[in-house]
Amino acid sequence: MKIKQFLFAFAMLTLAIGFNSCKKNDETVKEEFENTFQISADQAVTNNLSQDAEDVFLEIAQDNGIAGNFAPEPVTNVIPCATVTITPASGFPKTIVIDFGTSCTHRGVTRSGKINITLTDSVRKSGSQASMTFTNYFVNLYKIEGTYTWLNSSTPNTRSWTRTTAGGKITAPDARYWLHEGTRSVTQTAGVGTISILDDIFLITSGTHTVTNSSNISRTCTILEAMQRKVDCSNIDKGKIKVQGPNHYATIDFGDGTCDNLATLSIDGRAPRTIVLR
Repeated sequence: MKIKQFLFAFAMLTLAIGFNSCKKNDETVKEEFENTFQISADQAVTNNLSQDAEDVFLEIAQDNGIAGNFAPEPVTNVIPCATVTITPASGFPKTIVIDFGTSCTHRGVTRSGKINITLTDSVRKSGSQASMTFTNYFVNLYKIEGTYTWLNSSTPNTRSWTRTTAGGKITAPDARYWLHEGTRSVTQTAGVGTISILDDIFLITSGTHTVTNSSNISRTCTILEAMQRKVDCSNIDKGKIKVQGPNHYATIDFGDGTCDNLATLSIDGRAPRTIVLR
């Protein structure tokens, strides 16, 4: 009888351990899903805000005659509520400070704070380099920090560059933050032979990015399909990114080229969910 009681108790204990193990495993899977989803959404926002900084830089360079190749843009295309200071007046390297004050809204995007840029030569000159940092800088209430560096890798037949992010940090309006770093390759596919920047289109073609949340959980992001950014659109409107987790992956789809502030995100090929880019 005692042996039967012992075997019964042992069986019940094994069942309880197995149940708790399955429960913990389910919770672990759920947590990984949630982390992958949130970090993927953060990566989508990161791509958009990084491209926004690049657009501001290129517009200011063209408007102030330091882009190279062409005359300055008509003043009607200057960001009207920003104060731009460029020193020295002639020669390189140059220091550029773009001051958006406490609130500057341009083409539907509200910015505040300062962007600081050092530029070694004309933007369009192969081999030129620009380094960007930020002073209390916000875009639609997202705080941007870190150092963005552009290296012009253009050839006679293409206009291209690499963009490297070091010490990147974005703080959302709800005070949640994440870190990011990596390199992207960018190629201009339209507007190369025109003065206006408003017809420029860029493709972000390759590169790896790492995003780390405030709990020190990271995901690696790679480009599946080149991301498209039109200067006359405030958001990336096309392309796909894969965000790899330990056991699951997410796919971010920026759309079919329609200009909006939405993307979709799916885990392991499941039904996608819509996310807002900023």
